Amino acid sequence: MLKTAVAGLSKVANATAIIANAAGTLVVLGLVLIVNYDVIARGVFSAPFRGAYEVVQFSVVLIVFLQLPDVVRVDRLTRSDGFLNVLHHRKPGLTATLRRIINAISAIFMGLIAYAVYPDFVEMYHTKDYFGVPGIFTAPWWPIKLVITASAALCCLMFVIKVITAQDRPQLIRVPEHDEPTT
Repeated sequence: MLKTAVAGLSKVANATAIIANAAGTLVVLGLVLIVNYDVIARGVFSAPFRGAYEVVQFSVVLIVFLQLPDVVRVDRLTRSDGFLNVLHHRKPGLTATLRRIINAISAIFMGLIAYAVYPDFVEMYHTKDYFGVPGIFTAPWWPIKLVITASAALCCLMFVIKVITAQDRPQLIRVPEHDEPTT
């Protein structure tokens, strides 16, 4: 029963990570459009997009945190696995244990990030705090804090699932779209 629950939770977490990644990709597309609009408006009309700097700042944080859970899902975080890859051939059991420890530590850090940012989200949602220059361009802070909190919580969940299932090798946690066709 626990195995079925973890598998179901894993499917939901994977699907959520894929959707968040797609949303992050859409933010990248929107950012490209805004930067191009700003360049054309500056050059042709001498009227730059007011707030381009703030939108770029906002977008970069959104992109990173929207795409982070999918990076965790497919095990593509930037880290050095050289030692573990060499050790895997000699001591696969030790390697699996070390990977579980690394995933557990990663889960703890992501949980701490979510825990630390959540009160900021609640405060900024209620106070309607914003960033930018009043009269030129302003945007609320709370969507950024919400994305950071949700992303870190989802990453924490995914790392916990990796620890529980001991599926720490990338080929074991990938979903079908990453599988190579069998011939």
